Amino acid sequence: MKKYLTLENGDVFVGEACGDLGAEIDGELVFTTSMTGYQETLTDPSYKDQIISFTYPLIGNYGISLGTSQSDTVQAAAVIVKEMTDQVFHYQSVISLDAFLKQSKVPAISGIDTRQLTKIIRRYGTMKASLTNQPIVDKPEEHQASIIKSATLSAGDAKDVEHVVVVDFGVKDNIVKSLQRPGVDVTVVTPESTFEDITNLHPTGILLSNGPGDPTDYSDFLPVIQKLQDNFPIFGICLGHQLLALANGAKTYKMTFGHRGINHPVKNLITGDIYITSQNHGYAVDVDSVDDTPLEVTALEVNDQTCEGLRYPGRPVFSVQYHPEAAPGPHDATKLFDKFIEMMHVNGGVH
Repeated sequence: MKKYLTLENGDVFVGEACGDLGAEIDGELVFTTSMTGYQETLTDPSYKDQIISFTYPLIGNYGISLGTSQSDTVQAAAVIVKEMTDQVFHYQSVISLDAFLKQSKVPAISGIDTRQLTKIIRRYGTMKASLTNQPIVDKPEEHQASIIKSATLSAGDAKDVEHVVVVDFGVKDNIVKSLQRPGVDVTVVTPESTFEDITNLHPTGILLSNGPGDPTDYSDFLPVIQKLQDNFPIFGICLGHQLLALANGAKTYKMTFGHRGINHPVKNLITGDIYITSQNHGYAVDVDSVDDTPLEVTALEVNDQTCEGLRYPGRPVFSVQYHPEAAPGPHDATKLFDKFIEMMHVNGGVH
């Protein structure tokens, strides 16, 4: 069965249907250079309503495993691969990728030259696209991500418990798991929460999560961040990093094709260390705009010098553009969660 991928710029790719054969969707077309971790990528809320093209030519060879997904469903709108295999070689696999997509009612297309497709995205930038069962001429409409429900997770009977409130703009499960340990409780709240809603939970620290889309769409929450940073330690990740910047007067911009992959080198400007990081974002903080704010740039992407880290000197407030929780990706930056928890030990609660 044929499937048609129609790009906003008019380019059309014809391939073989897989996943949910009957489904037709519109979405934002992005690519990822990750060679592994397709299950984590597809279930990452940061990819909500996006059509993901995998540049690695063979996807699905180790199947789908229990306990690996980053949310309870496939977040991607559709999947594009050069080749999807049903021959699974992994002892933990419980189902093939194709069957997983069928279960999740997510369409996919194979037999596409994903490297050629990547070159188009790199040239024209991230764009809208449609995946259909028949050729079309109309352009797709954009979809918006929905809000995930709040949840509370407990650290058990530990003494001197720290309480992290995670503001969920599309949080990955592994971010929450990276925070959970003896002595740390985690409560996940929606972005509709007010400053009073959050303070009534008596947090010792706030994590601004990752998520999809344009950070300026969350302008209503910026005054909340401004109040929170006056009273609590804050750790921002990806979209949370961008929102922290906006709340302090910096600017963000849409990148041509974004950063999506698990091999992005980042230089820590404070220590001089280089980290290999996992990234998934289509917007970035304007480095020059930070000069007119109380924030300080702490890290840069080595390849294109985009902003990868910020801190508020004199306050326990910092953020990173990349994903320290990995899933998928390297673990170079996982110690940032330890840094945040230590900040709460020293500075937690209203101060």
